[in-house]
Amino acid sequence: MFKFSYEKMKLLENSSFEALSSQLCVETGDSRILGRIESYSCKMAGDDKHMFKQFCQEGEPHVLEALSPPQSTCATSPSQLGKSSEEGEDHLSDKCCRKTLFYLITTLNESFKPDYDFSTARSHEFSREPSLNWVANAVNSSMFSAVGEEFNSLGPEVWNTIDQEINLQGCDIYSYNPDLDSDPFGEEGSLWSFNYFFYNKKLKRIVFLTCRSVSVLSGYGRDSQDNELDMELEDEEEMDGFAEDRYGQRPSHDPVT
Repeated sequence: MFKFSYEKMKLLENSSFEALSSQLCVETGDSRILGRIESYSCKMAGDDKHMFKQFCQEGEPHVLEALSPPQSTCATSPSQLGKSSEEGEDHLSDKCCRKTLFYLITTLNESFKPDYDFSTARSHEFSREPSLNWVANAVNSSMFSAVGEEFNSLGPEVWNTIDQEINLQGCDIYSYNPDLDSDPFGEEGSLWSFNYFFYNKKLKRIVFLTCRSVSVLSGYGRDSQDNELDMELEDEEEMDGFAEDRYGQRPSHDPVT
């Protein structure tokens, strides 16, 4: 099985995305919301091209891979689906070329490195979403349900910033819907997640919008600052314990007067 390198898709610096990502990471009481927005360049250098050739050993770069129906279709009622068999057939026959699939999988690997390996992801775990409005409404609905009215002001900023980076009207939108347990979205404590790729072929760039909700009981998603504080407290307790053993009493932290 071919393994991806973790240093290929280039993460583009974007201070606005970094600021928004920090705002998309919140604790709601019974869950933690972990959101990120990242921009990646799809321009392949020498190593990238070699990796891509390896990936395409099973097929040519422009061979089409079958995708799953879009989430917007899956969320539609059966009665609505029956109104247009032709439209349904189009959704069921959604495909993307292996080159695009390579970009999507490599974006996942780069975004979640080094903890997760998506090399075994297959085309049927991805969907092409034909409606930007549906995707925006789905994201807004999930975030509003999770964090409440705070997202009312943040939502427009999210979409405006993404649009400035990638030109949403010129994008193909893909979603990742894994059916495996060996990824961050299938772990114990994971409540829900969404993962959208906004791919602008002309700009050769992908904006990746990902968010998941995890139960606080799972212990996942704890702020690194909390971990650092715990380590500091543990070190302080160890030093106090050492002093107590050595001098027979616990040192006082009160200032000397």
